[in-house]
Amino acid sequence: MQLALVNNEKVEAFTGGRGNCPVCGAETIAKCGPRIMHHWAHHRITDCDPWWENETAWHREWKNKFPLECREVSDVAEDGEIHRADVKTPTGIVIEIQHSTMTDAERISREEFYKNLVWVIDGTVFQDNFDIYHMLPNPKSELAQDLVWSKAKRHMNGANAGLFFRLSEALEDAPSVTKATLRGGWIHGIYDIEEEVKKSYNGYHQYDWVRPRKTWLDAKCPVYIDFGDEHLVKLDTYDESGLKCIRLVSKRKFVHDVMVEDKAENIATRFYPITSGKP
Repeated sequence: MQLALVNNEKVEAFTGGRGNCPVCGAETIAKCGPRIMHHWAHHRITDCDPWWENETAWHREWKNKFPLECREVSDVAEDGEIHRADVKTPTGIVIEIQHSTMTDAERISREEFYKNLVWVIDGTVFQDNFDIYHMLPNPKSELAQDLVWSKAKRHMNGANAGLFFRLSEALEDAPSVTKATLRGGWIHGIYDIEEEVKKSYNGYHQYDWVRPRKTWLDAKCPVYIDFGDEHLVKLDTYDESGLKCIRLVSKRKFVHDVMVEDKAENIATRFYPITSGKP
């Protein structure tokens, strides 16, 4: 753990330090050295929180984006169950920073425990299997209301560049069709509307995740993937057609929003324009 209680204050590990675990109160000792990341360890037990994972430099870097008082915050359920959140902001949003793989059961238990939770996961370990394709217009824009996109997949070069149907054309033959039920019609290429798409773009893209870590696709709480650049990749659903997409959210925007918004789903809902293009 990064922080322990010393004289009832949360402090980072220092050479020769001794303190107490903020969760269970057990004695902790500082582990410091030139070849290890400085941290606290329980003196006699491995860890009091079964959800805790060994911390990587990436994990520590994310926690350090937030004030000290927001890191490693203990959360107590009504039945007395205690867990230590990686980050909990003043507005009540919990951020769980996850590097290692996770079972469905553990993901579900954390989501049910914290509820107002957002995931940040390390995508560098599967980056080669994650492709980001063409831009999508703002799903709330007038343009988007008439478009149903063909799902992009690796090696499907046409769909990856951007293929779509027009709902208005389908309605001429089938007045009851919706974006959710449309299955065919005249197919169009994105080059027909490229300038319009660029004007309404606010971070949405098609993508394909080959051999995905399926638990993240099933998550009930927002999932943001960190591939190591200036943007996070948020897993999302584009519109009523059910198209799975991603949205690019700048890390600066994410950090700002979790500190001021009171619900995880409200992060990046008030968006400043961002530079278009692939991250």
